[in-house]
Amino acid sequence: MPTIAATVRELEVTDTPEWRTVILGSTEPLVLRGLVAHWPLVQAGTRSIEAALAYLRGYYRNATVGAWFGSPQIRGRFFYNEDYSGFNFRAAMVKLDAVFDELERHQHETDAPAVYVGSTSIDTCLPGLRAQNDVAGLPADALASIWLGNRTRIAAHFDMPDNLACVAVGRRRFTLFPPAELPNLYPGPLEFTPAGQQISLVDVTDPDFERYPRFAVAMRNARVAELAAGDALYIPGMWWHHVEGLAACNVLINYWWQSTPAYLDAPVNALLHALLSLRALPPAQRTAWRGFFDHYVFAADDTAAAHIPERGRGALGPIDETRARSLRALLLKQLNR
Repeated sequence: MPTIAATVRELEVTDTPEWRTVILGSTEPLVLRGLVAHWPLVQAGTRSIEAALAYLRGYYRNATVGAWFGSPQIRGRFFYNEDYSGFNFRAAMVKLDAVFDELERHQHETDAPAVYVGSTSIDTCLPGLRAQNDVAGLPADALASIWLGNRTRIAAHFDMPDNLACVAVGRRRFTLFPPAELPNLYPGPLEFTPAGQQISLVDVTDPDFERYPRFAVAMRNARVAELAAGDALYIPGMWWHHVEGLAACNVLINYWWQSTPAYLDAPVNALLHALLSLRALPPAQRTAWRGFFDHYVFAADDTAAAHIPERGRGALGPIDETRARSLRALLLKQLNR
């Protein structure tokens, strides 16, 4: 893997509600050493892989999960196939304990098949686990998920919500890129992705600079964080992150939350509609519409609609749940015309 000089800033914190004021609202990633070192799951993992999986089996209630399986030839990198008509792995719904069995079976192999379970609700697949393995002080609506696998590589991608990723078993390396590096990361298709989120087409561990020359710029602005069991990483929303599992068994628990109300729409929907409606316009019209977006969205302030009586502002007024429903209905009507 290419050398990255910059590392993520580290903080020493204890698992109390007060520590969240240190990270919530931060626009920079932060490593929180030892945040969850006291978890029983972490303690079990320090003994052995068998002990960690036995601990998880204690909460297993016959749950089925989505899992990815790849041959040893992909070297843990879940990605597209050669012509981008599909993927280089097999996705299947399986019993969670079958994944545990697979991890145990191949733990001593240097050329093991790749196994990965991502973004699965803890309360659904391992009910009760959070009673003793949880983080205090996060927003009440934070979504808790579990991720597990062996030596896997997940392509650089971004998430809109803020993210607290806690390594419970094994070790993980995160390579992070600021949102502004988007053009230098050579992002792939929007609508056809391995897991629903757009990914970088560059292999971060072995980049082809001849094919992706601008990635050298991204690497100069990248930051790396290597986490042991018990450590956590705060990733602000929209930061790109490439994730490597460095051990024969890796378990991560993460929390996602947003500062905006749930009734607001996903920004990617606006991007897709912009591709449909704006990209093919003549240059002068695209420039004019950029002015509209700056005025009403990106540079908007209280003056944008101040000249309109409050009752007549419609979509230009504050967006509450009722207005969000009205806007969605209007948009659907326009799209279906």
